[in-house]
Amino acid sequence: MKTFIPGQDGYAAATAGFQTGVRSAPELVVAAEGARDVAEAVRHANAYGLTVDVEATGHGRRTPAEGVLISTRRMTDVAIDPARATARVGAGTTWGAVIAAAAEHGLAPLSGSAPGVGVVGYTLGGGFSLLGRRYGLAADRVRSAEVVTTDGTIERTTDAGAGVVTALEFGLVSVTSLYGGGLYFDTLRLPDILRAWRDWTTDLPDALTTSLALIPYPDLPMVPQPLRGKHIAHVRVAHLGAGGPELAAPLRAKGPLVDTLTTMPFTESGAIAAEPPIPHAYLGDNRVVAHLPDSTLAAILEHAGPGAPVPTVLIIDLLGGAYAHSTAPDFTPQSRYTVRALSVVETTGPDPIRAAHAKLFDPLATTGRLRSFVYGQPFRPGS
Repeated sequence: MKTFIPGQDGYAAATAGFQTGVRSAPELVVAAEGARDVAEAVRHANAYGLTVDVEATGHGRRTPAEGVLISTRRMTDVAIDPARATARVGAGTTWGAVIAAAAEHGLAPLSGSAPGVGVVGYTLGGGFSLLGRRYGLAADRVRSAEVVTTDGTIERTTDAGAGVVTALEFGLVSVTSLYGGGLYFDTLRLPDILRAWRDWTTDLPDALTTSLALIPYPDLPMVPQPLRGKHIAHVRVAHLGAGGPELAAPLRAKGPLVDTLTTMPFTESGAIAAEPPIPHAYLGDNRVVAHLPDSTLAAILEHAGPGAPVPTVLIIDLLGGAYAHSTAPDFTPQSRYTVRALSVVETTGPDPIRAAHAKLFDPLATTGRLRSFVYGQPFRPGS
């Protein structure tokens, strides 16, 4: 275990996370290497009346850590039990490590779109997977958790919310490959593609998980030329089993600028969304809706399209399928789509972003809000 205090070498690196827009300045950072270190940190915080925050990669950081920050990023052990089709991972493990280890046994986790995201934070928030419409939430696959309770005791439990989770054991699925990738459409096609994707998703099999993103790509050399400087509609597809090309045919017929749909090993599934791996500052929020009427699509284009005053990445996820049977508290029986908005803080201050997101969400007939996709701001259930 290593510890850091303000001004000490290593403190800045220990408090840095993928979310750079929320700056933490804790009194103490505990770089934990195991559950005993976490327990000691909790007992120290109790003795001195300090708050406790826990972080691995920092993707979902919402508010600054102030008292004791327990960094779990060194706790990266992964153990696969192929006979039981389970994985046991440390609190700092990222999905990329689990995907690689599970693939050696013909298995896959219910990981999300970005392999660099931490397993534990993702799962405790629900866990919306590339395979989610077939297999449900990652949280529903948890078998047990190693938890440090609020008094600094280490316990093994099935209640992963009872303290600081230091390890998770969860079920894997027998998946080695999928048909997936993306279809990228030009700016002038956005209204048509939004409607086409909505209509396409009304009757898809559970084997297909999909989302649509509206992305304002910057005019920079690192962006591929067909997309550079354009506001793009990116349809993401992950399909299990046969028939993927036939299902995707109606959207492919729309004439995308770029088509990356192919059969791929699950180890390459991070390429489907192709999300940027570089830390940055962002604010994000979401709502859940039962339907996507034309009025909702019009609001999306107005407040997150090419003419929006604040550049916004807008993502719509198709729910349904196995999600419909989830017991997650943020769901209702009517949950069908998520509408997510994310904006970079460096280009626009936080207040204009919050105002722009409010204009997007306020007109929507929402059925809920998911804690998984709230970034750079507190989450209050029901808000």
